[in-house]
Amino acid sequence: MQNKTIKIENVDLFYREAGDPKNPTIVLLHGYPASSHMFRDLIPLLAETHHVLAPDYPGFGFTKSPAPAEFPYTFAKLAEVVFQWLSKLGVDRYFLYMQDYGAPVGLRIASQSPDRILGLIVQNGNAYEEGLTDAWAGIRAYWNEKSSENGEALLELCSPDFVRLMYTDGVKDAEAIAPESWALDTHFLSDPERREIQVALFYDYQSNVALYDAWQNYLREHKPPILVVWGLNDMFFARPGAEAFGRDVPEAVFRFYQTGHFALEECAAEIGDEIRQFVQKLDVGHKCLQKA
Repeated sequence: MQNKTIKIENVDLFYREAGDPKNPTIVLLHGYPASSHMFRDLIPLLAETHHVLAPDYPGFGFTKSPAPAEFPYTFAKLAEVVFQWLSKLGVDRYFLYMQDYGAPVGLRIASQSPDRILGLIVQNGNAYEEGLTDAWAGIRAYWNEKSSENGEALLELCSPDFVRLMYTDGVKDAEAIAPESWALDTHFLSDPERREIQVALFYDYQSNVALYDAWQNYLREHKPPILVVWGLNDMFFARPGAEAFGRDVPEAVFRFYQTGHFALEECAAEIGDEIRQFVQKLDVGHKCLQKA
């Protein structure tokens, strides 16, 4: 695996790359408050047979990006940067693995450029209103009233205790979860600008909900192959949000795991196997060779 940086506009985008570029490409899109580090166990499993790319979004991980006053930290902008990155690398056909924030980033790309999408792997990434749990109450309050008080209340979601809870809540064995996962995220969130960026994205998440109908129309019209791999004990995204993908793409494949929001922390090997089987059943080899 190689750790690289590329200039996209005024962003020094960090990304991880592994595998043979002649093989089908899988793009791994991380969630909050993580980075491409969350895929550290999955990347080697997929790289044996695939070309794997995993970016850190602006405001996340090792990517260096401007201050909030100089850069629009919205999901539309994150998707634009990721799309520019893929275009600059010359990657024009790919699978998208979408976890948490990766869903609104990836579905923006997929719905705007459906011909680029070989398939979608959805891991606790939402596109349906019924998938949002009661844990969104504080963020919804901020949508309804963008006050300093409501914004400051959301800083609790950036605290070390809450970040650790996101990794350990709902898992089978909390002692088996690597502490460096939440330690790295907490390190980046110790920067006040990074916390400001996250609060801005909490507010902008409502733009994703507003696009749910459009994304569902994309799924119904284009019927991309979909594999849903889902941690059932996610505090933010409920099982009905996973099952709803089957409403728009009846051929979707579902695999559920008794774990939490970051399912890869406990189930990377199982999920890696499912992804390989899912891709192997699709006749994509001839399409991918066109980029070689």
